[in-house]
Amino acid sequence: MKHHQQPSHEGSSVSHEARSTPAAVDLYWIPLGAGAHVVRLSGKIYEGITAFIGHRPRYALYHTALEVRVPAGRFVIESAPIRGGPGPERGVVVEGPVGTKWAGRFWLFRYEIRRWHEGSIPDASEAVSTIRVVDDLDRAQRVLELVPSVPTRVWGRDELRTGDMWNSNSLTSWLLARAGVETDRLQPPSGGRAPGWDAGLVVAQLQMGSGTRGDGQ
Repeated sequence: MKHHQQPSHEGSSVSHEARSTPAAVDLYWIPLGAGAHVVRLSGKIYEGITAFIGHRPRYALYHTALEVRVPAGRFVIESAPIRGGPGPERGVVVEGPVGTKWAGRFWLFRYEIRRWHEGSIPDASEAVSTIRVVDDLDRAQRVLELVPSVPTRVWGRDELRTGDMWNSNSLTSWLLARAGVETDRLQPPSGGRAPGWDAGLVVAQLQMGSGTRGDGQ
């Protein structure tokens, strides 16, 4: 993803009144590792190494999540490491491997994708910005319908040769692109970047060009 120094103006910041809209999709930009020291530290180390290799400045890293409102209720969509307890209770629809396909045989090396009815986004209160990206029922419903068909590639790898690794941000950008949301001007907050975002966009464009819905692979 290009490292823009200005926040996007594609969507609008979400006001208290806007949250009562019958149909909408809000995009959360959350600092990577907010509330999790190990993840935050790992992210800083990763960014330091990639910045050194790429001969560029360091950027703040962001994780994204979606909140969808439709007449049936409010849903949160997010990809994260597997948590304890039954998956259906938090809206888990698919899982995928982390690091390598072989390691994915063990639950510690798997991630889950949630479409959680009346659920919560961990660290949502830490979001630097929340952007309204959809305000119509058709596209909001489309985002929800697409979740089970998202590609479940290996987290942290670039198996599809997109030039970017697959991760939680790939889920977000893939869903928005496949649902017909204009993503060109959606960028992280100033001074930040979201690894994986471009991977989701590239795969979505390839699938739409070939007429593929997505098979979870």
